[in-house]
Amino acid sequence: MDKKRTFGARVLGSFLRLRARLPLAYHYAWGRFVTWLVRDVFRYRNDVVLTNVARSFPDKDYDFVKDVYRKFYDHFGQIVAETVWFSGCRGEKGRQRLLRQELCQIDNIEEFNAFYDRSSSVMLLNSHAGNWELLGGVAQYDTLAPGKRTWGDKDVVVVYRTLSSRLWDQVMADSRCAPVSDLDFQGYVDSGSILRYAVAHRSEKKLYIFTTDQYPYWLAGRFSIGEFLHQDTLAMAGGTAIACKTGMSVAYIRWYRTEQGTYRMTFVPLVENAAETTPQELMKLFYKHLEEDIQAQPWNYLWTHKRWRIQ
Repeated sequence: MDKKRTFGARVLGSFLRLRARLPLAYHYAWGRFVTWLVRDVFRYRNDVVLTNVARSFPDKDYDFVKDVYRKFYDHFGQIVAETVWFSGCRGEKGRQRLLRQELCQIDNIEEFNAFYDRSSSVMLLNSHAGNWELLGGVAQYDTLAPGKRTWGDKDVVVVYRTLSSRLWDQVMADSRCAPVSDLDFQGYVDSGSILRYAVAHRSEKKLYIFTTDQYPYWLAGRFSIGEFLHQDTLAMAGGTAIACKTGMSVAYIRWYRTEQGTYRMTFVPLVENAAETTPQELMKLFYKHLEEDIQAQPWNYLWTHKRWRIQ
């Protein structure tokens, strides 16, 4: 991971890290203030959220839509608070702090270990459910079965898209990789470079974490997966294309929030050899699982983005 930071990124990052040392309960308190500002004062993308929710649940009444809308912004404030707190989980003490908090837990670690061990590498498809900003610590989340992982930090590759703001791109990179910042972590890879990276490391067993529910970028190939949440949906091949080219196994990350401060993650195997299927079929499977999860917890998804634009 590139250690170089601009002066502004170093100053802002240092300020956030100092605040991050405070207890998570403190961060949830100011996170509620963020919710109030975003939802009720600045009304950040309120129309987009209401439209997305209403179209995704056409059989539900206005009270349901309004309830999901309010709970989503509560969740949004919690995500911001958790992300700042997470940025302070540095070094061995920070990793122990992360374990004690049990912010994320992996439900099926032993089952996934077996899947990982049978694979050349695994493409782990993620969405904007739960809190995707916490995935840099994924190799620490085995608290339901301590010491049972057969993979570690050096095996994890977190795929990201470069932000338009250089300042925030550097600050977020520093935050997302906080638990492994002292371990010479080299697995934070831009999406534009991930194919070259995967080919260059083809002989090494890796766990690639690829967020893949975005509306297709303007230069990306796109195809229809049919209906997702009652709406015609376009998808990018993204990580599934790489998995098919290289014969990786593919799994899906299921996020379930049990209560404030606790995410339960399940790594759901999809295929053991992606070369035997197509990116389109894998993306249909991905969206099938994602829709089931959103139906179970409608507020636990990032509704502020226009994922169904006019084609």
